[in-house]
Amino acid sequence: MPLHKYPLKIWDALKLKQGIYARLPKHYLKSLEQKEPTAVHWRPLGVQYRANPKTGQKERVQDVPIPIYYPPQSQDGLWGGEGWISGFRYANGDKLSTRLRKTWKPQLFKRELYSEILDHKFTITVTARTLDLIDAAFGFDFYILKTPKEDLNSKLGMDLKRAMLLRLARKDTELYPNDSVKREKVYHKYKQFEVPEDEAEWMGLSLEEAVEKQRQLEHKESEPLFKACVENLVEELHIQKLSEPHLVENK
Repeated sequence: MPLHKYPLKIWDALKLKQGIYARLPKHYLKSLEQKEPTAVHWRPLGVQYRANPKTGQKERVQDVPIPIYYPPQSQDGLWGGEGWISGFRYANGDKLSTRLRKTWKPQLFKRELYSEILDHKFTITVTARTLDLIDAAFGFDFYILKTPKEDLNSKLGMDLKRAMLLRLARKDTELYPNDSVKREKVYHKYKQFEVPEDEAEWMGLSLEEAVEKQRQLEHKESEPLFKACVENLVEELHIQKLSEPHLVENK
């Protein structure tokens, strides 16, 4: 399927339907679907029409989200959906004065956060909103497991989610090895988030990471066939070698 025949904006979608991309697990391909994140820097009205407060006439409402830029460093922390907003401000606060370009950035903090499932403390860059969301979710692990990919908006967050889900799926005995009662209590506490191990392994992988994982899986699957061919060839050569003296004697 030559991509140059189609508009540039649908190339990514077409790419996923051919070659190794099409052989990726269905649940992973589904996770690549773009979803709108929860509004953070603006408040959508949530209606298509509303009455004008002055005239009473029905007017169409346009919910236009504020453009937000998420810098690369946001992927190494947990910013709670916050990002950079570019705009303008008036010099000296006077609307009749010159407009100056300005970028608003969230205030960042370094905080130590503990995961029960991983039994490890992580020093992570967060925002005040992230800390509020963790409190609202009743803990760091619950926040990571409950929050969808589009709202976490963090590679670190998705890597943590994958690690947590893998441990829940495997019931790893390395968790609290000297306290089986505490280990079972933790696994029971987060049981609602359990998914099959083969699904958890793909959670949060970038497309490049997923393709490399698929390549490795296909390579491993092809090894037995390759070894069988080699063994058959060696066996044939061995038989041929054994039969050669017999042929010479007959001559």
